[in-house]
Formats: sequence, structure tokens, C-alpha cells
Amino acid sequence: MMETQNELKLAVLIDADNVPYANVKEMFEEIAKYGTPTFKRIYADWTKPTVSGWKKVLLENAITPIQQYSYSTGKNASDSALIIDAMDILYTGKVDGFCIVSSDSDFTRLATRLREAGMKVIGIGEKKTLNPFITACDKFIYLEILKPAIAQQSEYDSKKSSKDIKVKDNDPLSKIEPVIIRLLNDSIDDLADENGWTFLGELGNLMLKKKPDFDPRNYGFPKMLPLIKSMNRYIIDERDTGKNNIKLIYIRKK
Repeated sequence: MMETQNELKLAVLIDADNVPYANVKEMFEEIAKYGTPTFKRIYADWTKPTVSGWKKVLLENAITPIQQYSYSTGKNASDSALIIDAMDILYTGKVDGFCIVSSDSDFTRLATRLREAGMKVIGIGEKKTLNPFITACDKFIYLEILKPAIAQQSEYDSKKSSKDIKVKDNDPLSKIEPVIIRLLNDSIDDLADENGWTFLGELGNLMLKKKPDFDPRNYGFPKMLPLIKSMNRYIIDERDTGKNNIKLIYIRKK
């Protein structure tokens, strides 16, 4: 998975018109895994009743609202304001990366431009987000998987009660598609040593580069190792390092 870099300074820019305000607390907890938000701004026409639910959330999370009036029907003026602010922040040199919170693929070119400037770009949006925006980001996180940690842990614990961890057939986010299995197999082949072993940390990073929205939580698992174990297709070797019970995990195809 994407390497955690808590020293990164991030600008979090939220498109209020294209994401729901539920689970904002979990969203910022997720962002904290990758860095510290130094800018937190949200864009909308705050005179509209459709964004009224965000107002309490802004106070609780110290997010700065940016007013952007809709000058014409059918156009999202907030997009332009967010893009202009992103470029202004980029040229200040005060951040190492951006988190763009939106399900709108109109931000595809912005994400591409920021990465061209050497910025890390994390996208957060709903499952309906179109692929061009997803692939323009270093990592893309679906809002649907940002459940409270307690609920997520209890869900995982209930799966562990059976001998082999199974995914839920009735959950649209938890089906492991054949394309993911192919991605996993190809990535193992790309990284394997002469004996066929691949280091799990490198495997996760390579899969994320190939598919920015790859995340074990999309399939109902909190981490990558339980996801791999559930497939019953791979041999897993947990190697002791001799340091504080730290183990290095290696994977090989059967």
C-alpha cells in the first residue's frame, strides 16, 4: 500500500457539491495516515439548501468554507474556485501534497498537473467516481469504506470465526474481481526473487501504482494479508527479524 509519510504537509480541498458530509471524522482520520492537513478548505455556494448539512461539520473539523456563487445554471463554479486555490497553494511551496475530496472527474487535469509538479495526490470520493480521475491520483480512497474503526474491526472479527476468511457475497464492495487476481499474480511475477518469493510491502506499493483505487477494504478486509489469505491461492512465509516480534511477510504463488 501507499507508504505512510506522516511528515507530509497536505492541502485538503473539498468539493461540497460532489461528496456527502457523512463520515467526515473518519475521512480526516484516513488523511492523517498520509500526512498533516495544513490547509482545510471546502467549496460551495453556501446560499443553497443542498449543502446545509456541511455547516455543522465545518465547525467540528476546523474546515474553512469558501463561498462561490453559481453564476449560471448547470455549471459548478466551485470547481473553478478549488482549482485556482490549488494552484495558488502549489506555488506557495508550503505543502508536499494535496487531498482532493470529490467524485467529479473534472478534477482529472488538476490531479495530473499537481503530480507533474512533484506533489503527492490523494483522491477521496464515492464509488461512482469515473476512472480518469482515479488513475490521475497516486491513491484513490472510496468514501464507502471509511466506516468507524469499531464497526470495521467487529466485521473483520466475525469473518475470522470460520477456518478460512470469506468475503461477503451480498456486499457489492467485497467481491474480488478476476482483474484483481490477475493484478496480484502479475505483480508477484514482476517482483519475485529466484525462488518465487515477493515481499508483501513491495507488492502492495506496486499494485497501488498500477491501480490507484486498490484497497483491501474495498473487499471487506482491513489489511492486505487477510485479503491474500482469503483467496487460498498463495503460500505465505512470515519471517522473524529478531526485533520486537517484527516479522517480514513474503508471498509466493502455489
